[in-house]
Order: sequence, then structure tokens, then C-alpha cells
Amino acid sequence: MGPSIDTKKLATHDLPTPDSDSPVRTRKPYKFSTLCATVENPHQKDQYGSSSVPIYQTATFKGVAGEYDYSRSGNPTRSHLEHHIAKISSAAHAFAVSSGMAALDVILRILKPGDEVIAGDDLYGGTNRLLGYIRNHVGVTVHHVDTTDPASILPYINPTKTAMVLLESPTNPLLKIADLALISKEIKERAPAAIIVVDNTMMSPYLQRPLEHGADIVYDSATKYLSGHHDLMAGMITCNRDDIAKQLAFIINSVGNALTPIDCFLLLRGVKTLAVRMDRQQTSASLVATYLNSLGFKVHYPGLPNHPGREIHQRIADGNGAVLSFETGNKELSEKIVGGTRLWGISVSFGCVNSLISMPCVMSHASIDPATRAARGLPEDLIRLCVGIEDPSDLLDDLEHALIDAGAIALSVQQNAYVRVQPDGKTLNKAVEQLAIGGSKSKEEVEWFVSAPGKVILFGEHAVVHGVTAIAASVDLRCYGLTAPRDDNKLSVHFHDIDNFYHEWDIDKLPWDLISSLPRNEDHPEELDQQAIEALQQGPLNEIGDDKPQARAAALAFLYMYTKLGGGYRPSFNFTARSTLPVGAGLGSSASFSTCAATALLLLFGRIDMPPLPAPSDPSTGHLHMSHRGRRAIPATIAEETNRWAFVAEKILHGNPSGVDNSVSVYGGALAYTRAGFGKKSGMEQIHGFKSLRFLLTNSKVPRDTKKLVAGVGQMKLDQPEVVNALLESIQNISDEARRALADTEMNREDLLSVLSALIKENHGYLVSLGVSHPSLETIRDQTGSERYGLSTKLTGAGGGGCAVTLVPDDFKDELMSDLLTELRGNKFDPYLTSVGGSGLGILSPYEQHRNDRPGSWQNLGHLTPPKTPADSLTGEALRPHFEVKPVSELPDWANGLGKWLYV
Repeated sequence: MGPSIDTKKLATHDLPTPDSDSPVRTRKPYKFSTLCATVENPHQKDQYGSSSVPIYQTATFKGVAGEYDYSRSGNPTRSHLEHHIAKISSAAHAFAVSSGMAALDVILRILKPGDEVIAGDDLYGGTNRLLGYIRNHVGVTVHHVDTTDPASILPYINPTKTAMVLLESPTNPLLKIADLALISKEIKERAPAAIIVVDNTMMSPYLQRPLEHGADIVYDSATKYLSGHHDLMAGMITCNRDDIAKQLAFIINSVGNALTPIDCFLLLRGVKTLAVRMDRQQTSASLVATYLNSLGFKVHYPGLPNHPGREIHQRIADGNGAVLSFETGNKELSEKIVGGTRLWGISVSFGCVNSLISMPCVMSHASIDPATRAARGLPEDLIRLCVGIEDPSDLLDDLEHALIDAGAIALSVQQNAYVRVQPDGKTLNKAVEQLAIGGSKSKEEVEWFVSAPGKVILFGEHAVVHGVTAIAASVDLRCYGLTAPRDDNKLSVHFHDIDNFYHEWDIDKLPWDLISSLPRNEDHPEELDQQAIEALQQGPLNEIGDDKPQARAAALAFLYMYTKLGGGYRPSFNFTARSTLPVGAGLGSSASFSTCAATALLLLFGRIDMPPLPAPSDPSTGHLHMSHRGRRAIPATIAEETNRWAFVAEKILHGNPSGVDNSVSVYGGALAYTRAGFGKKSGMEQIHGFKSLRFLLTNSKVPRDTKKLVAGVGQMKLDQPEVVNALLESIQNISDEARRALADTEMNREDLLSVLSALIKENHGYLVSLGVSHPSLETIRDQTGSERYGLSTKLTGAGGGGCAVTLVPDDFKDELMSDLLTELRGNKFDPYLTSVGGSGLGILSPYEQHRNDRPGSWQNLGHLTPPKTPADSLTGEALRPHFEVKPVSELPDWANGLGKWLYV
């Protein structure tokens, strides 16, 4: 259908096809696509006969009383564009401005204080923002109503005060349909002076011309379909009333937001292909909508037979457009789908030749506060698809892969087809498992409680730098990390063991524009993103003084992971870290922190998922799910992903870590690690069969300079190569022997302890020869090895202070241990009786069946952000208030008492 044109009214535009001079056969009116592609302005012929409108890239024009004098007021390129848009829009007047929002701004300037505006309740976020501005600053009253029901508008019509009615049809992003003709009729009858404004961006003049249905002003974001290539910003305003046109022209000339000549040229070029682009785009959109609808998703698209406004839309429009949206029922699932696409670009806007995908509530409509979105029925899980001109089979294939990878659809053996995974539990999978976690809570609303062990190097420290195998094992002193939701769009951290450091940041003020977030299925590259690190250091971390280097480094690691994992999804929460490990004592406290932080962030961002609860045992088959009753429930895939990100944090904290500390922290147990050199193959290998051993860890509290100690051994090797190489060879033999003993499941416990005791004494002697011991460590060794106690002790880590490790036999008497601890404390040492070789990464099970009741009451702790509804936590009361104040000595028992912990 071509635009309807009043030839008498619009004679100056010379819009209709001229009649033929032939008396035999008259010409038919040109169709829209012909009008669209033919840029002709009979009153502005180019002097050289250019077939393309030239770019009059000039600010001023010479002469007096000419048609043009200043490009702000008028420009030949812009005149051609405005004439052309008026022609295809059934309009007498058209104005080109700098953006779609600039167009609306010009229109709203017609209003004056005391006026009332009736607007839809499903508007573009920017429109909503601008209406809010004039309401607060201009004194204009704005009523938001459901425009799909014309009757809902009637109570708000005031014959003298209603100055404007602002409509969208279809709306963005829910594709609601307003009966433009009926609403215009009702408004004109009850408030004749009211101006009816329609945002036609979702349709373009090709598919819908609201001026033909009673609208007074129509505007388009020409950035979208009219341009079609997303290479310019522009807005178009059209109208038929001369009085309105005069006001609009005055405002545009006064504020100076008319479109530039170069952008006018680009827009003219783009609009020529509008019809051919839209035909392809809406055909493909119909295929995509039909596909999603067939899977059972709630799809919003006026071309579907079940769309509630389809009949009205078919009456006022010539097509269904190329934008659709659908609901998944789960916000996190939607995020996975969006992040899992490859061909669909994740971006705001629509209308270009490339297909785009987005989540309006976190992107284009994020400026509307959540409460308002909820009140207007805008689902947080909504996905908007803007279909381009690619081959539809490729678009469908890419979308289907994203749905499968996210767990939104699964292959049905019975139907031999992909079907939607329902949230009723029958097809429960990782993507929708949260429905079993405290009802409808999202991962952002759940308090995730995680823990990770420290590590001790049993054999091979220092020598490992030169290629000797080191044996490292986990210690049952742990770092604990807890996330707690916030509702103020802020991110905060509380590091108890680093000067009780607390800090918070406004999420929107983080340097997102300088940081490239990683897609969900993409691993972090080997090298750190130095641009991101610099942006964080110079931006949000600039608030932290140089007098807090440890806190600054920990915050950098945390923010780096948050921003690299983030992107469109930016949860607001607090992360608190506490540790029963002594910080800076060489026991892997930084690695356990890195593991906790990485795990918490990966859970929140949906990069890892807790394994779903197994189905109940089926008596008919006799199959019992006994294996799921144990503690080892975290699969290897989660451990591997967590370890990768914990290593990223370790790189930020230490520069060039070996990867041993974080690996032990994640996997637990013991592992053998060898660097390249000394004739050994490099790599890490877990020691299977390792059984937990009791150790006494004693912190000398003497600061040590690891770099200096390592450099000292290196220099000694240069000065005395034969001596040092012999020592290294001996330490390698010790590590090999220890490794064999620890992995030997047939060796009895008494023999194992005897072998390890002898190896500990021998290893320490070689470390003394390398010059890395310290008087404090020798004192600890003398005390524990005295005739009364007879225990074997060695330094661990870099030496030069730090910690010593003492093997404790199974039959060592409690009263002797009590006396030894008293003696060590008397010498100002801090002893920790613990086990070595235990569990690695742990996550408090989020499932209600695994949780214990938690007595107590919520208390105000200053900078804590109370939960949105304190009584509606995961399984009752919030964890954070107790976690923040629990004494360190009580922390492990309290944590274990909360419920079942799941481990790698």
C-alpha cells in the first residue's frame, strides 16, 4: 500500500505520479518501494544533474535574501531528506533532527506548565526518562495507562488540560497494540485541542503511517529502520498541520539540533532500501516467532495468530515488523541464552541489517526502576530479538544452539524433537535448578557461602624453583566467603583479615567502557587484561590509599573478575571474606581467598551451577541414589572452571604464580608439582590415595621476604653450583620417596608416619644448608623435637620466618599436645592444630533439604545492607549478620552447623 496523499493540499511537493498524456491508458500510482527508492525534489534540481543528492557540507551560505543562509536553519541536503520523508509518510511537513530522543524533546517543548499528558505504560526507556524530566522540572502531569484498552484512557481526558497523548504501537518491547484510529477519534471528541503524537519507530513509514489514522505528529528514531545500518544517529518528525509545523521549526532552529548534512546524506542513502530490507527482516522475524511459539515460550509478536492485538494491527498496519520478544520464566536462563548466541549481536537498538539480541530490563529499559517495571508488567526475564537480513536458517540455528546450551530446550526422545524444559521439575536441569533453591529466588538473591583450604608445602620448597618436585597439600584452616544481596545498585567488599577493610562502589560508575567482558563460553586468556587493570586502578581503586597495599590488591582481583564476568548483567551484592588461616604466613591464604572470590562470582554470574538434586530412588527399578548422599558432590567441570578463575586472581595478587596454591585450594588433598628444569617433566599431578594427616602449623610471626630468599638461593647456586645441585638432587629424592609413600594405599599407617617423619627431618637439614631457615624456626623445631615430644618439624614455604610444620602421630596424647601448645604460645608463636590433605573447595548446599534451622535475630551492623525482606531469606534468616560477628574460633563449627557442605 502506498501512502495516501491529498494532492491539493500537498501540491508543492509534487508527490503523486503524474497522469499520462496518453488517452488510452492512465498510469497507476507508484507503490511505496518505488517512492522510497526515488529521491526527487522538483523545486531543488541539482545544477549539474547529480543522480545522488550532494552533501552541502557548509555552515553558511553567501549572498543576501537567499533560500539558505545558515545550516542550523536550513541546508539543501537536509531539505532533500525532509521532502523525501514527507513524501513516503503521507505528510505535509518533515523535520530531521539529531536523534529519536531529540525528536521527542522538540515535540515535548510544545507543552507548558499545567498541561497534562496521557502516555502508554509500555514505553521505550528513554521516552519514560524524558517524560519523568518534564514532570519534575516543567510542571507537566503525566498519566501512564494501558493503551491497548481505549476505555482506560477516557478517565484521564480533561477537555481543557489534556494537551498531548503519546502513543506507541507496537510498543517496545512487549509489542502491545494500540488502536490508533479509535483512540484518535475518542481524544478529538473529548479534548479537541489535544495533540496526538505517535512513536512509529517500531514500524517505519513502510508498514504504518499514523497520520492516516488521526495522529497529529509522528516521530521515528531514524537510527533504526530508516537508516538500517546503525552508522548514524537521527530522528524524523512529520505532521500535516501548518501551525504545529511552525512551532516545531522554530524550536529546532532555536535549539540547533537539526541533522547535519553528512548524516542527512547517509540517511537518504539508507532509506532508499527501506522496503527491501523490511520485507526480508519481517519475513525472517515471522519464522523466528513461529519457532519460539512452537516450543511453548510466551512470544510477543503481532504476526502470531494468538497475539491479542493482531486484528487491530492488521487493520492499521501493512506488516508485523522485525522486532519480537519472548519470556523464558527465568532471568538467569535468559541471560544464558543471550550470552550463548554467536550470530545475534548483544546490543541495544534495532532496525539494522544485523540481528540483535538483548534483555530490555538490564539494557534499553534499565533506566526504569524495577518497581515501575514490575508495576507495568515488564518481565525481568524478557528477551528482545531484532531480526536482520541474514539467512533465516542461520539465525534459527544459532538461536537453537543458545537455547540448548542454556538448558532452555532439550531433546525429547518420545517426540524426536527439541522441546522446552518446563520449570515443573520433570525436566529439571542446570539452567532452571534455582527453582529448587528457595522457591523463585534468583542466584543474585541467594546468599552463597563458600570456603576453601590453605596449603602447606610438605617437601621441596625453594628447590621447586630449580625444577625439583614439590609436594603440597591442603590444610584444614580455611577462608570463608559469603555473598549477600544488596538493593541499591552498589557492590561492596569486607575483608576482615586485611585491616578489617570495607569499601563499596556504585556499579554504574565502574569503568565498563574500558573493560571487555568475556562471553559465557569463552575462557580467560593466558595474559591479564592490562587495560582493565589500569582502568580499575585509576578509577574505583583510586579511592583506596597506598597505605593499604594488601586491601588494594585483593579489591583489584575481586573487581577484575566482577567486570570481566559482568557486562550486561551486573548484580548488586556484598562479598565478605574471613579466614581461620594466618595471612602472610606462607599457608596459601591468598589462594584460598582467590578460590572463594572466584567461586562466589561464578555462581552469581551463572558461569557455574550447582548439580541438581537427583530424582527420588525408584523402588520399581531398585535403583538407589546412594552416591548423592556423600560430600563429594561438586563435579570436575565446576572445579576446573573455578580453578581457572582462581588462578586469574592469583596472577593479579602475585604476578607470576605457579598455580600450585590455587589448585590445592580447589581440589584439596595433595599434589606433586614440578617446574621445567632439573631433568624432570613439568606439570601438576594429584596424589591419589592420600589420607588426611594431623599436623601442627606454627606461625613464627616473623616477616619474611620471599623474593630475597629465593634470590639468595639462586645466587648460591651460581656461586657454588656443585654444592647446591647436590642439595637439590637430595631434595628431589625426598620428594620422590614421599610421593610414593603417600600414594601407596597398601602401606600401613604406622610405617607411613615413620617414613614421613624421617623425610621431614632430612628435608629441613637441606633447607638449612641452603640458608633459608631462621632462628625462630629453629626454636620451634627444638621445642617440638625435644625429648618430651619427639616430633619432626621443618620450615615450610619460603622460610626466613613464616611457618613451621610438625607431623603429629595418631597416638600423640592430648595432654602432651596441650602442654606443647602452651609452650609455643609462651614463646609468642601462634600454633594451629589441623589436618593436612583434607577437602578442597566447599559450597554450602543451597537446597532446602540440606539446610538446618538457624536461630537468632537480624541485627544492624552499620554498613550492612539489610535484605529486601529480612524474613524471606533462602531458608529463613540471613547469614551475613552472624557471619560478620562470629568469633574466628567459632567460625568453622558455626559454618558446619548450617547444613550440608558440598565439596570437590
